[in-house]
Amino acid sequence: MTCQNFCVALLHWEFIYLTSAFNLAYPITPWRFKLSCMPTNTTYDFLLPTGISKNTSNLSEHYEAVVKAKLNSSTTYFSNLSSKTTFHCCFWSKEDKNCSVHADNIEGKAFVSTVNSLVFQQIGANWNIQCWMKEDLKLFICYMETLFKNPFKTYDLKVHLLYILPEVLDESPLVPQKGSFQIVQCNCSVHNSCECHVPVPTAKLNHTLLLYLKITSGGINFQSPLMSVQPINVVKPDPPLGLNMEITDAGNLKISWSSPTLVPFQLQYQVKYSENSSTYMRKADEIVSATSLLIDSVLPGSSYEVQVRGKRLDGPGTWGDWSTPLIFTTQDVIYFPPKILTSVGSNVSFHCIYKNENEIVSSKKIVWWLNLAEKIPPSQYTVVGDRVSKVTFPNLNATKPRGKFTYDAVYCCNQQECNHRYAELYVIDVNINISCETDGYLTKMTCRWSTNAIQSLMGSTLQLRYHRSSLYCSDVPSIHPISEPKDCHLQRDGFYECIFQPIFLLSGYTMWIKINHSLGSLDSPPTCVVPDSVVKPLPPSSVKAEITVKIGLLKIFWEKPIFPENNLKFQIRYGLNGKEVQWKMYEVYDAKSKSASVLVPDLCAVYAVQVRCRRLDGLGYWSNWSSPAYTVVMDIKVPTRGPEFWRIIKEDTTKKERNVTLLWKPLMKNDSLCSVRKYVVKHHTSRNGTWSEDVGNHTKFTFLWTEQAHSVTVLAVNSIGASFVNFNLTFSWPMSKVNTVQSLSAYPLNNSCVLLSWTLSPSDYYLMYFVTEWKILNEDSEIKWLRIPPSVKKYYIHDHFIPIEKYQFSLYPVFMEGVGKPKIINSFTQDDIEKHQNDAGLYVIVPIIISSSILLLGTLLISHQRMKKLFWEDVPNPKNCSWAQGLNFQKRTDIL
Repeated sequence: MTCQNFCVALLHWEFIYLTSAFNLAYPITPWRFKLSCMPTNTTYDFLLPTGISKNTSNLSEHYEAVVKAKLNSSTTYFSNLSSKTTFHCCFWSKEDKNCSVHADNIEGKAFVSTVNSLVFQQIGANWNIQCWMKEDLKLFICYMETLFKNPFKTYDLKVHLLYILPEVLDESPLVPQKGSFQIVQCNCSVHNSCECHVPVPTAKLNHTLLLYLKITSGGINFQSPLMSVQPINVVKPDPPLGLNMEITDAGNLKISWSSPTLVPFQLQYQVKYSENSSTYMRKADEIVSATSLLIDSVLPGSSYEVQVRGKRLDGPGTWGDWSTPLIFTTQDVIYFPPKILTSVGSNVSFHCIYKNENEIVSSKKIVWWLNLAEKIPPSQYTVVGDRVSKVTFPNLNATKPRGKFTYDAVYCCNQQECNHRYAELYVIDVNINISCETDGYLTKMTCRWSTNAIQSLMGSTLQLRYHRSSLYCSDVPSIHPISEPKDCHLQRDGFYECIFQPIFLLSGYTMWIKINHSLGSLDSPPTCVVPDSVVKPLPPSSVKAEITVKIGLLKIFWEKPIFPENNLKFQIRYGLNGKEVQWKMYEVYDAKSKSASVLVPDLCAVYAVQVRCRRLDGLGYWSNWSSPAYTVVMDIKVPTRGPEFWRIIKEDTTKKERNVTLLWKPLMKNDSLCSVRKYVVKHHTSRNGTWSEDVGNHTKFTFLWTEQAHSVTVLAVNSIGASFVNFNLTFSWPMSKVNTVQSLSAYPLNNSCVLLSWTLSPSDYYLMYFVTEWKILNEDSEIKWLRIPPSVKKYYIHDHFIPIEKYQFSLYPVFMEGVGKPKIINSFTQDDIEKHQNDAGLYVIVPIIISSSILLLGTLLISHQRMKKLFWEDVPNPKNCSWAQGLNFQKRTDIL
């Protein structure tokens, strides 16, 4: 009885009972904590060693020593517990050595007392617990692992998590009801660890989550005290991304990484790294808020290992997991930067540290080479401290690809000794021409650019970026810090094409091409475009063309396009219609003009005409050519002249009549302008006066010649009228007896040419021209004729002549008063045929003889040189012979 009373007193001293409310829930910390449990009906007197006073004042002072002394007793005690035993459980951590003991579950009253955690740690059941919110802010996770030090059965460990998440931010029930908790079963592995997942809506990240654990192990039930947490306060970031190490231009090692993409707040980072070289080793751990860290004094031939993790910078949070270790090893020769991508005309520099057999070479002994073929002048060197050498390349030219190498190799050498490692220099021409044009409807602007200048840079991506100013362009375009990308599509012609729609006509679009590469990015020189200044108008419409009547000009009509509203100039191209039109150009600068007239040589041809336009101030582009318009051949003027004609006279001796047949050739278009509807023969005699006869389109007309003199004129008539200039022919009986031609000779030069030659006697009549006739003799063949000027004495007739035939040639003098008596010959002139033939042959033979002589002479000269070389090659030079010294070989000596 005394022992029982003491135990009760002890429990009353150790536990101060309080009524549990919501504010007594254990606040979950961002770090790991422990859950420890022991039976509720446990009395501590069996733990007290002999000689310890039962006075409660002394009990507290020696409690930890008692627990440590009775570890074996606790093992025996727990082995005798039944499955129905109820346990007290509490939380504690390194930061808080005391914990709260709950005697009852949350369904009824809960009592709490503060106890030193060492009691539970040594004689109870223990679990390590850590809870956090995943970075995606969708899942709350609690991880626990058993730390049983007593022989509990753990192979059947089962854990359930019960939770409640209020709908309203300030909702906080004093005593949560049993039915209001949701339950999730935790996933427990064979390694006595469990993981519990609780989904949390994004909108409730700031709400208070209430939860507790129910644990079953070895047939014994454990229940944790109530816990509370705001999920936003225990967010655990993912490991940083893109961990990278590189040597900077200053020779430092730069550790850089990227922040996790889903984290909703700024992070701080813990970086731990180690450096290991042949002469030095160090380890460090630093916390930074930036996403990079610089390590100074990097050494050649060293190895660096680094890991990074993150945590919320402001406010509570949980450290994330460490990133995968990254190892970076420096070479014996360090180039920084190891690769440079730059543009034509720029200046770049390389630095290097050279290590040779564990010793760093002095920077004053370092020399630089380009492609191991060209030594870089020392004037381009700079000493940066004792160890670092620097070389600068000014005003660079584009790199010329050498096979598969698209860069220049820069070597840092120890005087005459070079390491096989090198730095890479890429120089490309970024002068990319961007051309833009605005369509004729003023609704969109199309820009085009080619990539021919940067085809050698493999692995690069190109992007057009632009910035739109509110009004016009600046005098000097520059790359704006705020820009937008534009999607461009590669066309079949190798150009990229981008479309801006809608557009602001008076805004300035500054654009450039950004070249992205793993080595860096480059920007082409910016260009600024105002859409209103690059308009390509619509082509003129309603284009018509005609040859004007009576004036005889090519006249073109068109309509100005609706847009743009600026003054326009027009350009006309015209040419004779055909498969390949030979265009001629004509420009109109009068913005109000809607027509133009052009002088053309052929008024009776079909012309193709097109028109295009452009702003009068020269801005923008020429429009496309309009659809072609064609002229229609029609009569423009009266025929320029009537046809040339001749006559054939047949005399009827019985009736004393002469039938005259007029012959003429149809007028060409250039003479008829442009067609002939009919021919009219106009007669004039002294007795009957003047009359006309319509002969239609015939080219032959016969009439009866009965009077002493009969004059005729043949007129050509088209839709405009009759020709003004015409040929007249007078038939006169007296004039037909005037004999002016004294002699006539015909000399055949070849099958297609005959030379006519004649002599004249003096005459008082005015000679207008000659007419020559020829035909095959003794055949009723067609008579051919030609008009010959009066001033010539010989004439070449071109026709197809048959050598075995005989021809008749006639020469008529034509006077103003009438046609004179003809001179007729019935064969070629026999006396001189052979002479002319010989002369003609001479003209052929003489050139042949001259050419043959020149060819023969050249052959002889070449043969002479070859024979001389052949026969005299082995003959020694007498001047080189000892017996010939002092002899004059140019002086003749007589042997006898």
